[in-house]
Amino acid sequence: MTTTEKHLPGACGNVRSTVHIERPLDADSDIDQKTIRGTKPTHSMRQVGLPPVLLLASRPESAGVARTFVREYVGHHAPRASEDHVETVVLVTCELVTNSIRYGTEPGDLVRVVIDVDDSRTRVEVHDPVRRRPRARPESSERDRGRGLLILDSLCAGRWGVKEIPLGKAVWAEVKARR
Repeated sequence: MTTTEKHLPGACGNVRSTVHIERPLDADSDIDQKTIRGTKPTHSMRQVGLPPVLLLASRPESAGVARTFVREYVGHHAPRASEDHVETVVLVTCELVTNSIRYGTEPGDLVRVVIDVDDSRTRVEVHDPVRRRPRARPESSERDRGRGLLILDSLCAGRWGVKEIPLGKAVWAEVKARR
């Protein structure tokens, strides 16, 4: 097994990703094949899923990358999650990333998406380098934007917020698992 650690410094803090690569034993292996016959493996030989952190450039197309990442992450780590749950998490993530890029970054900044999944909920955090907290805008039929926080209130009532982090803020939301 080979272990590789990558440290990715960025505007949103350091990200550490550890990748474990395991290769099957073959005839050219240094290990005596007689030694391993009759023994059971103590670990899986399959690759571990996506890491829970994604760094994005502060560009509008990054919201699409975040949607794909979250859909794949939840699909891997919560394979029994309903399609409705996955699509709600994708929509919440897209809103958080879009708001972060639009109001929490400048060109050249990075946005960090952190996801955590368990049987009861999926939590998404989006970190950006601006400390200014998001605020709801008055409803308007003249604007085609400014509804992100209303969507969060609707999909994650009482389960979203903002916290300060060393290099900015993290806006988080939790989507309850549907049973």
